[in-house]
Order: sequence, then structure tokens, then C-alpha cells
Amino acid sequence: MKHELPKLEYSYDALEPYIDAKTMEIHYTKHHQNYVNKLNEALDKYPKLYEKSIEELLMDLEVVPEDIRTTVKNNGGGHFNHTFFWSIMGPNPQMALSEDFAQKLGDFNNFKTEFSNKATALFGSGWVWLAQNKDGKLDIISTSNQDSPISQNYKPIIGIDLWEHAYYLKYQNKRSEYIDAWWNVVDWKKVEKNMSEH
Repeated sequence: MKHELPKLEYSYDALEPYIDAKTMEIHYTKHHQNYVNKLNEALDKYPKLYEKSIEELLMDLEVVPEDIRTTVKNNGGGHFNHTFFWSIMGPNPQMALSEDFAQKLGDFNNFKTEFSNKATALFGSGWVWLAQNKDGKLDIISTSNQDSPISQNYKPIIGIDLWEHAYYLKYQNKRSEYIDAWWNVVDWKKVEKNMSEH
């Protein structure tokens, strides 16, 4: 089956004033849709690969023929990363952390500062993640462009999109203001679900 744009669980204006409706609409209908389209175009050459989920493809890029591997990595990564990004945000986010999760993060303010600093300092386009390595340890990592943490054996728990298309209409070059605002739409209930899955 071909890959499809996932259904958004909220309206374009639901994350206002932190993420504006126009940015959400363009980001979702144009940028994310383009990643899905280009991924399907590449996989059309090898229809057998449609039997694999996007996660399976990204976790084992060696199974993807070399002539489409970079396209699948870039656009498959874009599709996976954005699907994940939409899923951890919400208009009425659950802000409280469970005791267990809070313990895993350590001092929450320190975690938030470290994550935000890494996101502000990221050069160019990419993502910053709280991710779990194969030993279960939590790390704050960054990936360039649309590279995905699952390709590096990390399970994403939280991720922020740091491409300019994610924030430029509202925040222009003020990336740190976008990062500060973004914390207001992170739904910690959904984040904790990521932690408990698998």
C-alpha cells in the first residue's frame, strides 16, 4: 500500500497562538505531503518495498536499492519525522508529568534548558530529539535535514522540527522564540505513551 499523509488530530488553528494556522496548513499540506509524494515516486520503482512500513525502511536502509536509497532516507525520514511531530502536540496538552517519567528526565528545568539550547544552537535545518538508545538510556540528540533517529537505533520520545518552514511565518529568524513557544503545545501524556510503547 502506498504511504499516505496521516490525518491530523486537530485543526490548523488549534495550536494558536504558539504555532499559527497558516504555518500549520502549509507545513502539513505542502511540505509533509511533498515528502509522501516523493517517497511513493521512489518506491514505485520497487513496489515490493511497499510491503515494509516506513519504520522498517528507515531502520534498515541497506534493504533499499542504492539508486533510491537517498531519496527514501530523505523523504521517508521527512514523512516519519513529521508524523511523529504532529502526534506529540495538541491544543489542550496534558502538562503534568507522571512521577516515573519525571524521574527518568531528572531535573525537568535542566532538561528543558539543555534541549532548548541544543535546538537553538543547531546549525542549518534539522531536528532535536529526546530519544532512547538500545540500552534504554535517554539522550538529547540532533539529526540533520530529515535524518531520522530510528535509522541510528534510537527510539524518539520528543522531537522538534527546526527547519525554517516550521516557524518562519510567525517567528522569522527568531528560532529561540519558536522553541520557547513550542513547549506550550507539547502533550506530555502523548510523550509518555511513546516512552512506554515497544
